[in-house]
Amino acid sequence: MNDMSMPTEASGSGIEGGGIDGAAPSFRESDWKLRHITLAGLSWPAASGSQDNTPIIMLHGWLDNSLTFVRLAPELTPLGPVYALDFAGHGHSGHRPEGQSYLLMDYVADLAELVERYFQETPDGRINLVGHSLGGIVGALYAAAFPERIRNLVMIDSLGALSRPVKETIPQLRKAIKKRIAGSGRQVVYPDIPTAAKAREGGLSPLSPEAALTLIPRNMKPQGDGFVWQTDPRLRHPSPLMMTEEQVLASLAAIETRVLFVRADQGLLSYRKDLDRRAEAIANLQIVKVPGGHHCHLDGETRPVVTAIRQFLEKE
Repeated sequence: MNDMSMPTEASGSGIEGGGIDGAAPSFRESDWKLRHITLAGLSWPAASGSQDNTPIIMLHGWLDNSLTFVRLAPELTPLGPVYALDFAGHGHSGHRPEGQSYLLMDYVADLAELVERYFQETPDGRINLVGHSLGGIVGALYAAAFPERIRNLVMIDSLGALSRPVKETIPQLRKAIKKRIAGSGRQVVYPDIPTAAKAREGGLSPLSPEAALTLIPRNMKPQGDGFVWQTDPRLRHPSPLMMTEEQVLASLAAIETRVLFVRADQGLLSYRKDLDRRAEAIANLQIVKVPGGHHCHLDGETRPVVTAIRQFLEKE
């Protein structure tokens, strides 16, 4: 085990007006070197007089990055230090080697190694996890596999992995392999960051112009006279193997810790009618409904999300 207990930190920085109450949240750029990849992210120190020193690790959604928590994270520092990761292939983190894919279970393995290397020396040997979307899925799987390391789990607009029927196993595999052979195609070059942010505003999980401008710069890099996506294009490739609903239910049933499901009333799960079985599978689950869309922790009025998560983590 690496004897380092804290990430490497760069000089501090802030985002003007990024705090919920108008204050600029101070954070540090951080790096966590694992065996096969280096993960990057942001760190917020515990507030003076914080109630606890249990680390809060935050995991973002697919194609997002650690800046998705720039409004939520500072509000949680009274509870302990906060660390927001960039998943592999996202933000400033390293990319998987050529010939590898971005498999769901590899994100779980990265998180497990990160915790073992850098977060062993906690008050009770455990951490708090807050995950949005994909981050919630990864957090749930980690909590199921390593219950002794998790104190509390929060899932924002997330309640278990995407699933596919058994009969779709081979068609899914064929689709993934054909895309891997075909490759990702040419990257789009944007003249500036605002243009790239404008492109991100739409899609499956729309963002306001302000939220897109907050999130997108960390996913871009300069190229020639413009900017291209820094996120690995292979992230958009289909997964070769997906869990069945039975496997998802079994993984949720294996979670022993306290769990909070933050369900956005206009989120991606708001119209799902098949979540009752998933919710019932988790023994110690609390559900809170909040206003907003899929990025309810970043976009629009985020106070209900902050209040729900703080109250959950405070009242064990």
